Amino acid sequence: MGKEDERILVIERRWIEEAGLFQGLTFDLDRYRALIENPAFHRFVRRGEAEREASYKQIISYFLIVSGGRFWSYTRGRQSGEERLAAKVSIGIGGHVNAEDVTLFGGVYETAARRELEEEVAIPAGSTDRMVALLNDDSNEVGRVHLGVVHVLRAAGEEVRKRESKLTETGFRTPAELEAMRDRMESWSRICLDHWAELLVRG
Repeated sequence: MGKEDERILVIERRWIEEAGLFQGLTFDLDRYRALIENPAFHRFVRRGEAEREASYKQIISYFLIVSGGRFWSYTRGRQSGEERLAAKVSIGIGGHVNAEDVTLFGGVYETAARRELEEEVAIPAGSTDRMVALLNDDSNEVGRVHLGVVHVLRAAGEEVRKRESKLTETGFRTPAELEAMRDRMESWSRICLDHWAELLVRG
């Protein structure tokens, strides 16, 4: 099955608009939590359709892996799953919720978020994470059809290892080091970098 034929989880944009459309980060999770966790708001549609239809928002987990105030970052290889983000620097790990993530145990979002994380990186035992914010960026064509669920993952040590070969230039960097790479960063990572201090406090 090709990428465009995957069935992925979306919510309708109108539900976000009713709750309160925002640009950038919001830390008011309670206002939007039901949209992420309640299946009544969910639909699974063909990915090719979701990428072209701005009335849908694809739910994307976005883990910020931190250690000692530094963020684990990487560069997306040119063969990465989202071609429009190829060669961009990112501090977020995650991805879509697929229809195959629906199980009898646990919530579909939580199942998918953990799967996506474990497919891309190996995290030291004892690490913890917390959902801290939602991210919406309608300023570009990629952002208009995605909604990010931002987690801060506190790594129990710096032995974070990539599992996905398309991730390059990996490693922990300070906010100042990342700021120097800002021109190469994807928009979601730039938004998170602008709020790095509050993200660390809430995570």
